[in-house]
Amino acid sequence: MVENGRFTPFLVAKAEGIRLLLADVDGVLTDGGVYYSAAGEEMKRFSIRDGLGVERLRQLTGIEVGIVTGEASPSVLRRAEKLKITELHLGIRHKKAVLADIFGRLKLQPKEIAYIGDDANDLEVMRHVGLSATPADGYREVLVMADYVCQSPGGHGAFREFVELLIAARREPVPDEVEGVATVNGSAVNGRGAI
Repeated sequence: MVENGRFTPFLVAKAEGIRLLLADVDGVLTDGGVYYSAAGEEMKRFSIRDGLGVERLRQLTGIEVGIVTGEASPSVLRRAEKLKITELHLGIRHKKAVLADIFGRLKLQPKEIAYIGDDANDLEVMRHVGLSATPADGYREVLVMADYVCQSPGGHGAFREFVELLIAARREPVPDEVEGVATVNGSAVNGRGAI
């Protein structure tokens, strides 16, 4: 996908039309660990650099970020609020159904959505989006299936690495080998209930 510090034509073509980046939480935005106190409340560690990545992606490309996770954790809700992520889906058992809802509600095509996940429950979504990625420590089947495997592990910069790839792909000149690739203006869908 990356050759000599440059993105391959395949990766550039897939990345330049993205309008929404969806992410799993545990194992992507966190290291997959959960901490419980004596009272039973869980805590998760999020990377501040990943948070800055959400802001950079939004400002530099117009691409919005959404979260689709099987957990219904209050800490994820608070993190999403801080990052102004409104496309938030917590406690989701069947992520593909959420993806179908997003396609219809936001009028997006599969090729306009990127997804970063790390485990078996992410495969169903990764098969139906335009660009997929996984942290370096993703589950074996996910590593094989992903369009892009990050060098960084989950919770330690993988999300930010994928964001920077999307930003750079928008700035990379399209190689001569790729013809007929439409450039999307990067504008986000705005408004309540949208992205």
